[in-house]
Amino acid sequence: MWDMILDCLLDSLKDCAIMLPILFLAYLLMEFIESRAGEKLNRTVAKVGVAGPALGGLLGAVPQCGFSGAIAGFYAAGLVTLGTLLSVFLSTSDEMLPILISNRIAPGEIAKILLFKVIGGIIAGFIIDLVARIIKKQRMTDSEHIHDFCEQEHCECEENIWISALKHTVKVILLIFVVTFALNIIFEVWGAEFFRGIITNVPVLGEMLLALIGLIPNCSASVLITELYVEGILGAGQLIAGLMANAGVGLLVLFRLNKKLKENLLIVVLLYVCAVVLGVVTSLIW
Repeated sequence: MWDMILDCLLDSLKDCAIMLPILFLAYLLMEFIESRAGEKLNRTVAKVGVAGPALGGLLGAVPQCGFSGAIAGFYAAGLVTLGTLLSVFLSTSDEMLPILISNRIAPGEIAKILLFKVIGGIIAGFIIDLVARIIKKQRMTDSEHIHDFCEQEHCECEENIWISALKHTVKVILLIFVVTFALNIIFEVWGAEFFRGIITNVPVLGEMLLALIGLIPNCSASVLITELYVEGILGAGQLIAGLMANAGVGLLVLFRLNKKLKENLLIVVLLYVCAVVLGVVTSLIW
């Protein structure tokens, strides 16, 4: 037993050591984008009106700190539509992109995953806005000041992008190590095929389970989902369902700033349903 644990520990350390430099470079690039263009992107999305879902879906896939949180705040202030909010939530990549890159997943495969998320988010956003206009529930009034959500949610964005990237890398690599070590132990005991069978053999069940995990408003959810995909346990549909439901800090900010609890719960339901549907569609056409 101890030999197995030691082997799993060493394998996890080896995997993380290989990932570490690539992960740091990925976060350094993210911090550079955030420092140079983050605020401009936020203001742009807040100004585009009915075209919000298209721009929100595109920019949501850009890996930067706190974007989903900022959009949640804009929604609470009445600056963006419900469809724009959902398009950003659905396309937000959170920790997915750095992990896929650091695991040397083929660029074409990464681009395909991002494309599915972006297109799915945009389509869902426009449909939701159309339905909202039909039932006259859309609200677009500028009513309150928008806070610095990245700071509120303790994303640890620093003036020095090198320090910020290092902090983010250490935080995520530790989480990846814990997740990887736990998965290695589980796979050694029960076997990867056991879990793959549970998730993939029952239609729609895998997408429903992964979307439920994705709703956890923490980067650990996207780390777990992405690692399971890298390990070959999840198919593309389950990956898309889980990651589309994972809106980063967006849901936390929404519940903090938007005082309409029923509306917030409806948004969570819409996010979950959209993630499951888009995950199932991905499974059919991937």
